Amino acid sequence: MSYVINSECISCGACEAECPVEAIHADDELYVIDEETCIECGACAAVCPVSAPNQA
Repeated sequence: MSYVINSECISCGACEAECPVEAIHADDELYVIDEETCIECGACAAVCPVSAPNQA
């Protein structure tokens, strides 16, 4: 199950920089994770200061 970013996202970009497969990108207001690219490593969740990334 891939990760998704919830509405708690503060758009700090920490997750995007940490993603080893570049599955995360900025959208209009929040960051989003491409579910097809996500390898479920959890790197994004580990660096997020507000725990926005969660497994779907």
